[in-house]
Amino acid sequence: MKIVDLEPGDAALATDLLPVLRELRTHLTEDLFREVYERGYGQGLRFSAAYDDRGVCVGAAGWRVVDNTSQIRMLYVDDLVTTEGARSTGVGRSLLGHLEERAREAGCRHLGLDSGTHRTDAHRFYLRERLDIVAFNFDKVLDSD
Repeated sequence: MKIVDLEPGDAALATDLLPVLRELRTHLTEDLFREVYERGYGQGLRFSAAYDDRGVCVGAAGWRVVDNTSQIRMLYVDDLVTTEGARSTGVGRSLLGHLEERAREAGCRHLGLDSGTHRTDAHRFYLRERLDIVAFNFDKVLDSD
């Protein structure tokens, strides 16, 4: 398995990573994804793609390093997804390992992520990978007026 960090403008973002990411974020179009990455890149957003031995993208991670008062410096995982056909083959574990390495290189004290309450299979995976449930995430949809 090969994991590559992709920069804005890299054609692999649309051809390789986006189809995998859309298994989790079904609302993303290519234009919306490009727009989000262009805005998010300045805020630290990065993407990593995991390729199998045949050169097929089978996993994707969106992440950023964040400084805050609660965890001081952390690598926050926005997105972590493995293609349905590649689940339970070590892709997720490899991606998490890659992100932990990036976190350590950046001097982070924590690696964190949020996961939808309905994603019980993902929760089992995170717990197996020694991530702890340490908080609740609250959300309020705001009117776009």
